[in-house]
Amino acid sequence: MKNKIIKIVSAVTAAFGVFMAFGWSFFDLMIHCRNKKHLTKKKWFQLSHTKINHPRDKFEQEYEEGKAWCRQQNMQDCYVRSTDGLLLHGFYLPAVNAQRYVLLCHGYKGSGFGDFAYTARFLHENGCNLLFIDQRCCGLSEGKYITFGAKEQWDVREWAYYIAKRNKEHLPIYLYGESMGAASVLMASGHSLPEEVKGLISDCGFHSMKEQLQDIAANWFHLNWVELLLFRVDLFCGFLGGFRMKDADTTNAMRTNQRPVLFFHGGKDTYVEPKNTRYNYALCRAPKELVIIPEARHLCSAYVNPELYRRKLLEFFVKYDN
Repeated sequence: MKNKIIKIVSAVTAAFGVFMAFGWSFFDLMIHCRNKKHLTKKKWFQLSHTKINHPRDKFEQEYEEGKAWCRQQNMQDCYVRSTDGLLLHGFYLPAVNAQRYVLLCHGYKGSGFGDFAYTARFLHENGCNLLFIDQRCCGLSEGKYITFGAKEQWDVREWAYYIAKRNKEHLPIYLYGESMGAASVLMASGHSLPEEVKGLISDCGFHSMKEQLQDIAANWFHLNWVELLLFRVDLFCGFLGGFRMKDADTTNAMRTNQRPVLFFHGGKDTYVEPKNTRYNYALCRAPKELVIIPEARHLCSAYVNPELYRRKLLEFFVKYDN
């Protein structure tokens, strides 16, 4: 009897280990960041969705020229401490005769100089002091886990107050995010922010971590039993990362935020599907505008139709600066 019980326990333990192993693999791929050097120089995974949705796919010259311009600027290193104790890094670039501050919040495993490569120079030349933040786990910021906005939203809030404390002229502040950075900015709007924050700009932001991982698992990897997979991933998020997937969701913020929001999305985005921004837009109860660029992939709207994209940015600033 004792041997039988041991065999049953061993079988159950082995089955549970196999059950959890696949969840760990997905968690390790999407959320766990082990090699900071790898992250700072990371190339996108060579999956079709990531490749065709990167600006390099069709706009490599413009993308690289924008990154080169960013690197050539004399930027100041900035640091804040996150609510969970991480030292977070950013680059600050003041403008001559500045009219506003713009906080630039990059996307998943990205960088400010990459995600905002094509737009940063335009913003700077149009009176914007720029703060390029390194998301946790990225660039020079500390961190072990990417949380899809669950904790990044609080990091954005810390950076907003960092700007406000140094904003002696009380210039308007805008929170501008791309991809996961856009979702983080939208989530941050559900918390108290400095009164100088006049508006939000969201480019290709997702609605929730759960729905984004569902789309990735089902559409990229063609995995079955996605709900069961995400249940396991959520367990690892809670045990190791100190957050749950439900913490990364824009719903409550969009229902309570009162600051104007300018939404952008590419109509052919298969990295973060356009349905996410349409849903965020529908939820948003603040003044809002939705701009869909039909031919654009992920974060490519500014490249596909720069005239429209830039005009919408300037119109948004002019409308809400005061």
